[in-house]
Amino acid sequence: MTAEFIQLLLLIIIANGAPVLVRIVFGDHLNSPVDFGITLPDNHPVFGSSKTWRGILAALLMTSVAASFMNYPFVIGFLIASYAVAGDLSSSFIKRRFSLAPSSKAPILDQVPESLLPAFMMMHTFDLELSSVLWLSFVFLIVDLAMTYILYHWKVLKKSPN
Repeated sequence: MTAEFIQLLLLIIIANGAPVLVRIVFGDHLNSPVDFGITLPDNHPVFGSSKTWRGILAALLMTSVAASFMNYPFVIGFLIASYAVAGDLSSSFIKRRFSLAPSSKAPILDQVPESLLPAFMMMHTFDLELSSVLWLSFVFLIVDLAMTYILYHWKVLKKSPN
């Protein structure tokens, strides 16, 4: 693993962890849902109540600041977070179509879009080959599953990791 690989992995972890962190700190305050509670003809929300504007702003800001600390331009962090958010929203949209509740677990679907999309889109910036992008997504999957399990057992997360 190169330094660029590790830096991109860390920034993707920050982008995906920032919404969880702000939820822990702020609870239900300022957590307006991205889809404004709108449901589609299938009677399910577009994304669900767990996808909030507060979480998106936290991901964008924290990842941008972290990228700056790593000597990358602020915009690089912003782009990584944007791609991670887009991947996360797409997986939530799919989960709602399968009638899965917000915050329900769908291993692989929960991790791959939010890690693969930013890794793929930023692979040239971080000088990575496609094989490294796929490996990064796999490492993120393992890290995310482990962290979810740990946070659930520490009672930081409310939903079971299975």
